[in-house]
Amino acid sequence: MSKQAKNYTPTELLACVAAKMLEDKKSVFVGTGLPMVASMLAQRTHAPDLFIIFETGGMGPQIPVLPISVGDSRTFYKAVAASSMHDVMSISQAGYLDYGFLGAAQIDMYCNINTTVIGDWERPKVRLPGSGGANDVGSFCHRTIVIMRQDKRRFVEKVDFLTTPGYLDGPGARERAGLPEGSGPYRVITQLGVYGFEEETKRLELLAVHPGVSIEDIKENSSFEIIIHEKVDTTEPPTEEEIRLLHEIDPTGMSIGK
Repeated sequence: MSKQAKNYTPTELLACVAAKMLEDKKSVFVGTGLPMVASMLAQRTHAPDLFIIFETGGMGPQIPVLPISVGDSRTFYKAVAASSMHDVMSISQAGYLDYGFLGAAQIDMYCNINTTVIGDWERPKVRLPGSGGANDVGSFCHRTIVIMRQDKRRFVEKVDFLTTPGYLDGPGARERAGLPEGSGPYRVITQLGVYGFEEETKRLELLAVHPGVSIEDIKENSSFEIIIHEKVDTTEPPTEEEIRLLHEIDPTGMSIGK
């Protein structure tokens, strides 16, 4: 059994924590960056039969090294199918995808996601990349995992633009909007901790903090009240083997750094 690593970066910790969320023999719709790294790490550790799907049509690849984006030709390496965006979205809408793995610029307490604009739509302070396939992922995958940086500008009372639906305005809202019953946000992973969603309210709740992070750190880096129960776990640090694999996956440090 590999020893815990003595030195690791926050990004390496994020990738390892995210990888552990993914189960063997499940499917995952993967976005660019850390979601790719985490999915590849899961395949190399506890989930060798994790079925990775990319927006541009790569289905079930065994990727040798981190692609630059979801459009990189390496997303088709040893794939079961080199298909199309149309087919991938159709598979998502048909309910065949277990996990969707997304990033976010802003989320609120119900994990509604903004990746479109910061500020007013007509005169935005910042214009962001937009949805891409994220709306389809958040709408139709059984469970959505979000990986992002946490601070008061990103954990907001109300997103500036609703790009991808979370639990909308609470229990039953997704179903009323016509989205599949039982689907929705599953976990949010930040540099501070791991979050789930309270069953009764569908609001964000703290499940675990990372080593060295306090409950005060959690509260100070959110503009809305996060549900915090008495029992909060601490995530496990990466192992030496996980760090080795991460640098094998991303040798240039494109996503995890050098």
